[in-house]
Amino acid sequence: MLNCNTNHWLNFIAGDWVDSDSSIEVRDPSTNEVFATIASASLDDAERAIAAARECVREGRLTRQRPAQRAELMYRIGAEIRALVDDAAVLASRENGKSINDARDEVSEAARYFEYYAGMADKIEGKSIPLGEDYVDFTSYEPQGISVQIVPWNFPVSICARSLAPALAAGNAVIVKSPELSPLAITVLATACERAGLPKGALSILAGPGREIGAALVAHKETNQIVFTGSVPTGRAIMRSAAENAVPCVMELGGKSAAVVFPDADLDQLVSSVRWGIFFNAGQVCSAMSRLLVQRDIYDEVVARVAELASSLSIGAGKDNPDVTPVVSMGQRDGILEICQQAIEDGARLVCGGAAAAGLPGAFVQPTVFADVTTDMRLFGDEVFGPVVAITPFDTEEEAYALANNTDYGLVAGVFTQDISRALRASRALEAGQVFVNEWFAGGIETPFGGNGLSGYGREKGQEALYSYVRTKNVAIRVAR
Repeated sequence: MLNCNTNHWLNFIAGDWVDSDSSIEVRDPSTNEVFATIASASLDDAERAIAAARECVREGRLTRQRPAQRAELMYRIGAEIRALVDDAAVLASRENGKSINDARDEVSEAARYFEYYAGMADKIEGKSIPLGEDYVDFTSYEPQGISVQIVPWNFPVSICARSLAPALAAGNAVIVKSPELSPLAITVLATACERAGLPKGALSILAGPGREIGAALVAHKETNQIVFTGSVPTGRAIMRSAAENAVPCVMELGGKSAAVVFPDADLDQLVSSVRWGIFFNAGQVCSAMSRLLVQRDIYDEVVARVAELASSLSIGAGKDNPDVTPVVSMGQRDGILEICQQAIEDGARLVCGGAAAAGLPGAFVQPTVFADVTTDMRLFGDEVFGPVVAITPFDTEEEAYALANNTDYGLVAGVFTQDISRALRASRALEAGQVFVNEWFAGGIETPFGGNGLSGYGREKGQEALYSYVRTKNVAIRVAR
């Protein structure tokens, strides 16, 4: 099905490619031109996906396999994804705006998730609990059942894979609601699963309006688990709906993450981290380094070096592999620029950027650096989701941690210092689900990822994530004498 020459794409429902009466237009953000359409799923399509998933679960099409067989299936899916990297990267770059190189990395990472969780499919082990010689007691882990997963537009292939892979490894059936802005490249996962022999009903991927299709899947009485990555308002609505049926959720809702920079930091290392921490994927990363908190002794130097970096970055369409690509849509661009204008009005010092890229027709935003950002400014606390960094000075270590924690979010944080004791103090003081030391994005798919506060709850990635996709059953047996 991954035919990059087609102009119209279909939904994958219970093993079949399905069209519909209406379509979603997909735009290239570098030009704002429509280049493809995809079938817009209906409520009937959602019901069909639920019915197929229910049948898959009830018949045990995954759970009746030996776990080692399920592991082999996962490895095959990973191999099929790798075989499709080039085609999927072209799609991801075109619909999302990201560079071809970054798109290739994203699809390759998706394959890696399946390879990683393949190694865990046969290691979901229970335990024996001693109750005395008159009893045998043990626990086992069973799949949740039907997992509904709502995927964002910024990294749709890899973010889908990070929840789809552990869900399938644990034996669940999965229904994915793909993002309307970038619904095409995610079809690589359906194609790979189809080619690898995933049982019918174990996976459906539907593109469609979130307020209709997503809401229906979330509220469905047969949904057993919900995984969501996206905005706080949508996450709150999903949690309210899930509460009606007491459905467990994994929620990843974004962040306003801060890096704390001390005078002994390696500034070359810091600038490299800023390059990837805030300007990678045009800043459209939930764990972006959106705030820099810098000790006053080196504040002016850091501001100057970050501004020099931002001004040196090339801007262009993803197909040309520039340093900074367009944001996902014109609406996203306008929202970012509105926050930049508000920051100027609030008194932040615009060092560079802050405007649309001149001479380019699409959704381009200049790499932007604001200095002297204070806690009362919108830019300090609101997630921008664009290539905009806010820099704030501090004097004492305690003040730095207070500034870093002065946010409703708590996804990631970072510290740059050569003092190991200070790094450990910071890792304890910073209120975040993950703390990076001397390198932003230092983790990997092996490391648990998730937040506190408005960044959500539950964990993705690593071994810990697997246990979000199972439920514990205890069996207590009285031994007859």
